[in-house]
Parts: sequence; structure tokens; C-alpha cells
Amino acid sequence: MLAKTMVTRRIVRTGIQLGLLALIVLLLLFIFDYKLEFLPAAIHDHLPAHHPGLVVTDVTVTTCSSLNIFSSCTLDPEVWHRIEKDLYLGTSWTSSAYMHIQRKKEEDLLPTDSVVIDLKIGRVDPGAGTDKKWEARPAGIWLLRTDRSHTGDPQKVITSLDVLFGADAADPRTGWEVKDTPLLLDTKSEARLSVRRGPPAKLERPPPRIRKDGRFKIMQASDLHLSTGLGKCREPIPHLKDESKCEADPRTLEFLERMLDEEKPDLVIISGDQVNGDTAPDAATAIFKLADIFVKRRIPYAAIFGNHDDEGNLDRSQSMALLQQLPYSLSEPGPVDVDGVGNYIVEVLDHTSSHSALSLYLLDTHSYSPDERRYRGYDWIKPSQIEWFKSSSERLQKSHREYRYIHMNLAFIHIPLPEYRDRNSAFYGNWTEPSTAPRFNSGFRDALVSENVVVVSCGHRHCGCATPVAPALVAMVDTVATSDESDSSISI
Repeated sequence: MLAKTMVTRRIVRTGIQLGLLALIVLLLLFIFDYKLEFLPAAIHDHLPAHHPGLVVTDVTVTTCSSLNIFSSCTLDPEVWHRIEKDLYLGTSWTSSAYMHIQRKKEEDLLPTDSVVIDLKIGRVDPGAGTDKKWEARPAGIWLLRTDRSHTGDPQKVITSLDVLFGADAADPRTGWEVKDTPLLLDTKSEARLSVRRGPPAKLERPPPRIRKDGRFKIMQASDLHLSTGLGKCREPIPHLKDESKCEADPRTLEFLERMLDEEKPDLVIISGDQVNGDTAPDAATAIFKLADIFVKRRIPYAAIFGNHDDEGNLDRSQSMALLQQLPYSLSEPGPVDVDGVGNYIVEVLDHTSSHSALSLYLLDTHSYSPDERRYRGYDWIKPSQIEWFKSSSERLQKSHREYRYIHMNLAFIHIPLPEYRDRNSAFYGNWTEPSTAPRFNSGFRDALVSENVVVVSCGHRHCGCATPVAPALVAMVDTVATSDESDSSISI
């Protein structure tokens, strides 16, 4: 009886060991196949997908003409997703063109379906002289596709496309790459494809913190007035004999990059008019090339809007939604029941704890006066914003008192306060152009004083740097140094 029991236990133990060995072998096969793809397609069809979510299965461009009533720029929406950007940027009187992509969920892929693993732009077949079969599409697009059983590394599979414009187009989103060659279209818009490989990456938004040495440097970048494309200079400094050859955006961004590398700020406040609406038919292109500068340097940034930011193809809410999707962006739309878009607080934390050392209040100063007959010029801070600011400050006071050092409040706006108009008050710097503050005073300065804000800084003016010394405020800072048509950066 004892011998029979021992034999039974040995059989059970051997069975368990063989089962574990088989499991390990299958796991190793799956891991090696993930890298080398040596398993047959029939087996692949029953394995879980390597890259969850949507994958691109085809790409095309449709062109239509207003002179041809039978032409259409829309394909079957059940099959194709159209990127809502005219590749001609509205510059053609009669023609339009749109990028279409076909996507499928991985679990819906059939064994016969193909996925796009590479995309190139050019006139010549990139597969010439090789065993790779590239497929031609309109506008010089070439696709390299493979069936789902041979997709290999999930980071190689194209999962989304976007369209940007101009020779200086950049994409700050993780996993995205702008193609060097523009689409082959008869247009000066230089439409370029930006391609994402793999699943969407997790956003990096590290909270700003006081440095180990107790310092924290804020740089303000205002009124950059970026365009879709290279842009044209207006009143560049130093002055040029022939401004027609001056490319505004590369000069402005080069200046900003130089300031970032010299000053090495811990945070950048973008205080409005970063987009020049009249010359930015695709505002995303302008926003992306600015954000790319900060993302490459891993510098957190927070944005508010000026009077020109929503004059392109995106309104304030759309631009803010775009900014929220970008790495290192701290930008927020703010409460929906408060006037404007971009009323929010950035808390700069202590070096070693979660206590706030600095509170930065960012507010939307809107655009042009809603009552031009009585108050010509620009809009003003609304009562709902003042109430939000005061209630937020009062709510945070208790936690701010727990900070081991002196907590400080700062504020950033685009359009100056009416108090900036007083040239009789003491100020530092240069007063080289008239104030462009609103003519109606809604009393925001008094609210700043009551909540112990030590500095309020604005943008909007382009020529000069004036810092009025306001009673009960340490400083009211007015714009900064300029490059071409832009204000640039100050350090606080």
C-alpha cells in the first residue's frame, strides 16, 4: 500500500514538472517569435495581438475640384477616417485635397488584412532594387505593408497619422515623427505627414519643484506670433534692408532656444499671442513647433492666450485641448463656469515635500472690448474670474501656511491692467510705446493686493520692458526683449 502511494505521488510530481516545462517552452517560443517571427501564420492568428488598439491599414489622398460637380473629397466614413485639414490650406480657388487613413482594431483584423509598417514620400519607388514591395498612393506616398502575422516589433507598426505644414514643422508628441519630404502637391503649403508608431505614450508632466539650492527660475515667453510655415518678419530688430528674405519663425525660435540654453529656466510661462492667427491657418503647426523646443529640453511650460491666438482655425478651447495632450505641458482650461479659457493655478512644490512654495495664477484676459462705443480697445478681467481667483487663494491659504519658508503668490496675464497706464508712477526699464491696457477697470489689481500677490506679469506690448512699482505689489512686470515681431523672455 505504501509503495503504491509513493508511485502515485511520483507520477503526479512528474506530471506537474512536465506541465511547467511545457509552459516555459511555450512562453519562450512566444517571446522569441515576438522578436523574430518564426512561427507559422496559422499559429499567429490564434495568438494575442502584439500591439493593442488601432493600427493603420491603408492611406490615401483625395483631390476634388469646385469646377467638377462629380468630384468628391470624402470617402466612405465607415471605412476611412478623413483628417480635417485641406492640404492646400485654402490657397487654391478651385481645388481641395484631404488625407484619409484606414484603421482597424487589432482584434478585428482578418488573417488576410495588411498593416502599414512604413511610409515614405517621393517620386521613385523606395523598394527599387530590393525585395520589398512598396505600394504607391497619391501625392507621392509610398506604403510598406505586411500581413498581421509578420508585424513584428509593435513599435514599428504605424498607428496614427497627422498633417502639419511648412519646412519647419515639428511634432513634440512622444512616438511621432514628421516626414522630411512634403507631399507632392502643386501648392506652397508644404503639407507634411507626421507618423506615430506603436500605442500612445504616457504623458510626462513632472510637477515643478524648487531646486535643491532653494532657487526657482521662471522664464516668460510672450507674443511670439508664430505662423503656419516660416512666417514673414515685421519690423525685425536689428532692421534689415530687405525684409522679404527674413524668415520670422526660425529667427524667433532660435532666439528663444538661445535664451533657454543660457538661462536654463525651471518653468516657462507662455503668456499669449504665441499664434499669429492671420498667418496661422493651421494653428496646431505653430503650437507644436513652439512646444517642441520645451519638450526637447524637458522644461515644463504653462500657457495662456492673447487676442490673436484664436484668430486661426482653432478657438481657445480647441487650442487648450491640444496643449493638454503635449508632454511637459501644465496648461489647463480652468473651470467652465468662469469667463474665458485658461484660468488655472500652477503650484511649484518644495524640493523635498508636497507643500506649495509658489502659487502661479494664470488668467485669460480675453480679446477685444465687448463695448467699443464706451471702452475702445481691449477686454478686461471679468467678475467671475476675480471671484474665482479670490476664492481659490483663500481656499489654499491654510495649506500654504504649512510651508516651512515664506510662500509667494504670482500672477500672469496677457493684456496689461489699467494701472499700467499711469506713467506718473515709478517704474524700471523702458517705456517705449503707449500702454495697451483696457479702458475699463474691473478692479483686479485690488484683488491681487488683497490676496498678497507679489508680482503680476503681462505680455501684449512688443517694444519695451517697463516694470511699474505699484503700492502693495512688489512689481507689475510689462513685456520683454523682442526678436523680429515677438516679445520673448524674462526671468523672474
